[in-house]
Amino acid sequence: MKPDFALEDSLTFNAVLPWSHFSTAGGKGNRDAASSKLLQEKLSHYLDIVEVNIAHQISLRSEAFFHAMTSQHELQDYLRKTSQAVKLLREKISKIDKVMCEGSLRVLRLSLTRNNCIKVYNKLKLMATVHQTQPTVQLLLSTSEYVGALDLIATTQEVLQQELQGIHSFRHLGSQLCELEKLIDKMMIAEFSTYARNDLNRPLEDDCQILEEERLVSLVFGLLKQRKLNFYEIYGDEMINTAKNIIKQCVVNTVSQIEEIDTEVVVKLADQMRMMNFPQWFDLLKNIFSKFTIFLKRVKATLNTIRSVVFLVLDKNQKTRESRDLEDTLQKNSAKESVVDSEVAYLTHEGMFISDAFGEADSQRNASPSSEPCSSDSVSEPEGTTDSSSSKEHTSSSATPGVEMMIGEDMKLTDLELVRLANNIQELLYNASDICHDRSVKFLMARAKDGFLEKLNSSEFVTLSRLMEGFILDTEQICGRKSMSLRGALQSQANRFVNRFHEERKTKLSLLLDNERWKQAEVPAEFQDLVDSVSDGRISLPEKKPTATEERKPAEFLIVEGQKYATVGTVLLLIRIILEYCQCVDNIPSITTDMLTRLSDLLKYFNSRSCQLVLGAGALQVVGLKTITTKNLALSSRCLQLIVHYIPIIRAHFEARLQPKQFSMLRHFDHITKDYHDHIAEISAKLVAIMDSLFDKLLSKYEVKAPVPSACFRNICKQMAKMHEAIYDLLPEEQTQMLFLRINASYKLHLKRQLAHLNVVNDGGPLNGLVTSDVAFYTGNLQALKGLNNLDLNMAEIWEQKR
Repeated sequence: MKPDFALEDSLTFNAVLPWSHFSTAGGKGNRDAASSKLLQEKLSHYLDIVEVNIAHQISLRSEAFFHAMTSQHELQDYLRKTSQAVKLLREKISKIDKVMCEGSLRVLRLSLTRNNCIKVYNKLKLMATVHQTQPTVQLLLSTSEYVGALDLIATTQEVLQQELQGIHSFRHLGSQLCELEKLIDKMMIAEFSTYARNDLNRPLEDDCQILEEERLVSLVFGLLKQRKLNFYEIYGDEMINTAKNIIKQCVVNTVSQIEEIDTEVVVKLADQMRMMNFPQWFDLLKNIFSKFTIFLKRVKATLNTIRSVVFLVLDKNQKTRESRDLEDTLQKNSAKESVVDSEVAYLTHEGMFISDAFGEADSQRNASPSSEPCSSDSVSEPEGTTDSSSSKEHTSSSATPGVEMMIGEDMKLTDLELVRLANNIQELLYNASDICHDRSVKFLMARAKDGFLEKLNSSEFVTLSRLMEGFILDTEQICGRKSMSLRGALQSQANRFVNRFHEERKTKLSLLLDNERWKQAEVPAEFQDLVDSVSDGRISLPEKKPTATEERKPAEFLIVEGQKYATVGTVLLLIRIILEYCQCVDNIPSITTDMLTRLSDLLKYFNSRSCQLVLGAGALQVVGLKTITTKNLALSSRCLQLIVHYIPIIRAHFEARLQPKQFSMLRHFDHITKDYHDHIAEISAKLVAIMDSLFDKLLSKYEVKAPVPSACFRNICKQMAKMHEAIYDLLPEEQTQMLFLRINASYKLHLKRQLAHLNVVNDGGPLNGLVTSDVAFYTGNLQALKGLNNLDLNMAEIWEQKR
């Protein structure tokens, strides 16, 4: 009952038939022999039973057995007739085949053979075209058609991998094309390097045309196709070398035209340049800036062309992406429409799809020829014919020398890479500006080693500054970004210039003050013209007119907006110095803040030094004056007033040239104005104090007695007249009146004190009459002075008021 029961297995056989009992005869004696005999009898009995059963079964089916034996002859007759019928049918079919089918089938077979031959022919043509790839690439490279050569290589590689895969004769062509592509990479880089060198080293004339633009565009497309995105670094390195050569060539050309420089004695180029005077060196710098400007314009034109190529590729990528998105959308829409059409067809075609019916008919038509066995000439399936021919046509068109340049079809550059490349190219333009500025700075520093730039006078430095500012603005306009190196060098030189400018003028002012005798000076016509040029609030130094100035005589006063100012020579020169500061700010705007600080220092110095010399009587020792007179004091006051008059104009001039965040610096002018007013007030107080001490000295000895007017009052009136004579021509009438009112108040105070000491009261007595006569004499004399006739003296205040 085991599923793997098999008598062939020795173990199973021994288990069913224990032959071991009789396999060893005589081994165990008679007992074993008896059992073997018994087994043999048992098996014979079983055999008899089987034979009896077989005989019984045959007897039961004897009729059927004998019937079959008798029918066998009939069956043989049927088979013989059938064989004859089949033979006849085969003869008829053979005749039909020869007459009707053999020709048609041969036509079909020949058609397949023809198609296969066409495919083989096309393959051979394709192989012939591919075989011509290397010569064609060489031809394209000879005309610098790098893009066409790369396209041809790429197309050939694609054909080798798809159409001609496994062709034994082309087994090495793929690796050869890869090596050729690497060679083209090196050729393009070398070609671009050569182009950059030729483009930048052309004669720097006023011509900014792009050198061989088509060649440049072809090179850039090829480099982009090969993902050589760092090619712009080659152009950047060449820019640095060209900038160095421009300066060197300009210096060599200029030195060769100067006879004073012996190039055999002075060998180094930098030493030769330092031997130039300012006009020669300035012309050289101007020439260098001009060359650099043309150089930057050329660089910009070339880099703009390169960037335009990059943007063309980027635009192509974006359009390709949009077209693909549009195609995907259309395919989705068409799929939806086909589903709707199929549903409608199902409803109108009795449960069968129209598209399915067409599909079945087409499949039957396509299957009928393919059901025939293919000829032995068959090479490939018929369905491959269309693909082969289309690929062949594409390859042949790509292999022609006049290949059309396809932008971005197989460049496989991402938008991010292209945008980054465009930014790097733009940055290269900025670097070009920085390079020109850096080389210019080195040129300036080489000339400034011997202090040459610091020794320039104002007009020379202004000319230099304007030239540098113009070049800086030109480069900013060309490149679109500020370069700070040259501006910083200019600022550094400007700071040194400001220090020297200020120190020279401060030293000059110090020398003028130390030699000033504080006497009224005549005003030359040129200084009056100088003041007149500022009358409209616009500060500018007028041009000198020597012929006209000689004919005009100096004036006694300086006329400023209708007011007369008596001045000393130092102040006239100080005004000119102040205007020079303002003019320098106009010429060099970058030094405005420094100039403001220095001018403030100059004005403070004049104020403090003049105070030391006049109020502090320093002029007695410095100049040797015998005494500081009231005339000196009044003249000093008027000079200070003249400077104060110009401070608001100076402030407005600087305010218009400062940034809003720098307006806080204008507070220096407010402090200076306050200091000047305080100084003027101290001078006025000093004048009053002089008369106050005189009144104290004279009135302390005053006695009320005849004759009238008394000697004391005559002396006081005499001194008052001297004071008036000293200051009237120097100070305006209003200031003179105010000063004498203060002097009169001091006089009344001392007189009142003396009258109280003498016990003279306003009682109408004799003493009162004498005092009234003296006072009337004083009042008459004082009001008789010029400009004081309407002065309200209020002499009634000299009497003590009764309580």
